[in-house]
Amino acid sequence: MARIACHHIVALPLKSSFITRTPSICSPETSLSVAFRRRFSSKISMSLKAGIVGLPNVGKSTLFNAVVENGKAQAANFPFCTIEPNVGIVAVPDPRLQVLSNLSKSQRSVPASIEFVDIAGLVKGASQGEGLGNKFLSHIREVDSILQVVRCFEDNDIVHVNGKVDPKSDIDVINLELAFSDLDQIEKRIEKLKKSKASNSQVKAKEEAEKSALEKIQATLMDGKPARSVALTDFEKESINHLCLLTMKPVIYVANVAESDLATPENNPYVKNIMELSSELQSGIVTVSAQVESELTELPLEERVEFLTSLGVDESGLGNLIRATYNLLGLRTYFTSGEKETKAWTIHAGMTAPQAAGVIHSDFEKGFIRAETVAYKDFVAAGSLSVAREK
Repeated sequence: MARIACHHIVALPLKSSFITRTPSICSPETSLSVAFRRRFSSKISMSLKAGIVGLPNVGKSTLFNAVVENGKAQAANFPFCTIEPNVGIVAVPDPRLQVLSNLSKSQRSVPASIEFVDIAGLVKGASQGEGLGNKFLSHIREVDSILQVVRCFEDNDIVHVNGKVDPKSDIDVINLELAFSDLDQIEKRIEKLKKSKASNSQVKAKEEAEKSALEKIQATLMDGKPARSVALTDFEKESINHLCLLTMKPVIYVANVAESDLATPENNPYVKNIMELSSELQSGIVTVSAQVESELTELPLEERVEFLTSLGVDESGLGNLIRATYNLLGLRTYFTSGEKETKAWTIHAGMTAPQAAGVIHSDFEKGFIRAETVAYKDFVAAGSLSVAREK
């Protein structure tokens, strides 16, 4: 019989409890049984991809260069310097991983990761092909969430594509292009559905749900609101998933401020403007300084904390971005730990224990009956799983 222990998931981004894996890769003290009998599958993919977008020269590629460990984008003061999307895999910072690894005397630690995609700058008219826009829009369809970098600093040496710093205008330009692209796709799809002669009752029901959802979204987009603001049934949402509508994707506005504003972003009038807009558009907001992030990469690790402290902040922009992305997408982290490795796993909030186990391996989900759990804090306080069980 296979053995595994699942954790208790807490409702906080990047906060979680503890899970111990099968005997083949955990310490001998682990002896928690789970029977495999009932069959069902969540079929949930936990690969996480965030697309970084923004108008030219807002600091988008500078930010990407700073936060991504693998892969470099060209950061130049020239529109369309990043024509192909640059992709980088970034480890999710979490100090609990090393704590668990030390307690379990693990041979290695494996953090959770997030994939950042640097998508070239958009301009007004992108949905009609301006500035290579159609190509850029297609790249956005492939990501789970959108990080829209908005310039919130003045610098005469860096040319703004529209001639002046105006966050609301910048946001409107990109949102309109995404909406225009969705409207074009919706119009074509509705016409195709009207001509459908499906006889199968299930297919017909799904097409009717899709048509209903698209008509609601079409009206909302025409009213200047994103598709994600439309109230849809679960069946309607499922019926339109294949379209990958751009304005349906979760959005985080990344307010790129000057170094001097990083500690007190609320005093920046541009940031205040974005805060108001993000609430209206049902989006998140994070304040970073791409220039500071770039400078951090040039410092030794031991000097980075000191540098951030001197600026009046506790954490780098990378940590803020990842936390905001996890929160927006409703993601959580849990751990497996043993002598072979300690590993962080990403799951959706609200997943059942079988679904969470299925992220490790589908066999752990099939026929799952029960699991014994240990919270992270309890495990750390006890020092081992056997001691934690006794309390």
